Amino acid sequence: MAKPTLTPASVTSKVILTSTGSTATEGNGAGNTVHYPFALYADSTSALYDANFVSGASDQVAYTYKKLGGDVLDIELTVGNVYAAYEEAVLEYSYHINKHQAKNVLGSLLGFATGTFDNDGQMTGGDASGSAVNLAYPKYELNYARRVGDALSGEANIGGNRTMYSASFATTASVQDYDIQTIISSAAATNTDQGIGGAVDYSGLVGNKKIRIEKVFYKTPQAMWRFYGYYGGLNVVGNLNYYGQYSDDTTFEIIPAWHNKLQAMAYEDHIYTRLSHYSYEIHNNKLRIYPIPDGFTNYIWVNFSIDTDPWTEDADRETGVKCINNMNTLPFENIPYQNINSIGKHWIRRYALALCKEMLGQIRGKFGNSIPIPGDNVSLNAGELLGQAKDEQDALKEELKTILDEMTYKALAQQDAEMVEAIDKVQSQIPMMIFQG
Repeated sequence: MAKPTLTPASVTSKVILTSTGSTATEGNGAGNTVHYPFALYADSTSALYDANFVSGASDQVAYTYKKLGGDVLDIELTVGNVYAAYEEAVLEYSYHINKHQAKNVLGSLLGFATGTFDNDGQMTGGDASGSAVNLAYPKYELNYARRVGDALSGEANIGGNRTMYSASFATTASVQDYDIQTIISSAAATNTDQGIGGAVDYSGLVGNKKIRIEKVFYKTPQAMWRFYGYYGGLNVVGNLNYYGQYSDDTTFEIIPAWHNKLQAMAYEDHIYTRLSHYSYEIHNNKLRIYPIPDGFTNYIWVNFSIDTDPWTEDADRETGVKCINNMNTLPFENIPYQNINSIGKHWIRRYALALCKEMLGQIRGKFGNSIPIPGDNVSLNAGELLGQAKDEQDALKEELKTILDEMTYKALAQQDAEMVEAIDKVQSQIPMMIFQG
């Protein structure tokens, strides 16, 4: 029987890595980016398109071919596999750099504008769109500390973000107890102040929410009425106790300003309860007045706030509630290829090579441990390649993480402090020369 004549279409495997890539066919157009899973940097219609990325991916083919011994033994990878690995390496590098920068700036960016993102992580809208925040060195704002300070100052009634409201109601003869919660809820429902009449600025806001009463008073206090003397009692007084007495304007004692503030607060409380001839106690927003009101109509004033959900923005102003609150809402896009320096690009090359080893190991692992050939078999190194790939990827990520942790703003500040201390020790050993004029 005669041997058949075989006429194969090709005697070369279609799944062998070539020695070089091509910039002409693998980028610069949406139709030529099939080898890139995301095509962020290779698609000319993308905002991140960069011809240098396409060149870098092409160069990675030659680098991978040489490192894996393609000129000695066939490599069962396509050019597209290398391009995909290179793109993944760039995105992996961008991820670690953005995460590092988030540690640096999150505290200063809390409460500022965020944005909306597409499936690739690119900005599609929002106040921060196009601002490249992850490439900026922002001003140090201490926004988290400010927000905490707002809460503390609000409790001390000296500021904060809570909106304060004022209401009044008329006392009734022989009635000692008044339900402030009910009075204010009714005023909010009817949009009419129960005391002096007129519209209220908290209309429709109370409902069944418990109000937070901050202050109750009969007459607006004027603490400065209690200060006398040529200097008005500020910073200099005759003594530290009897501010109500005249100073002789001849001998003074300097006292800290906080002392004046504390005594002013004490006098205000004194005026609330003594000069008005009223005192009170309040429990669960129910007020009891002392003494029992007589037949004269008097007005009691109440300063209060209405608790709202912490994640609800104020109706009349923005306080950053709907803005940046953690790393997820930072307006960080993928880093443009042109903003990655030589250090980053070399890390990308090594990481892309490790990814190529992983892909090659996965491919060779599909054939088992060996491929039978006439009279023998070819052993494959799938397990070895997969082990090397994992170790190299882990080592590269740990290397990058370690370097970045040493370069956080906090770490840099500590390094500066140590450097200043070391320089000071050196200079302390330098003899002080005697100046001769």
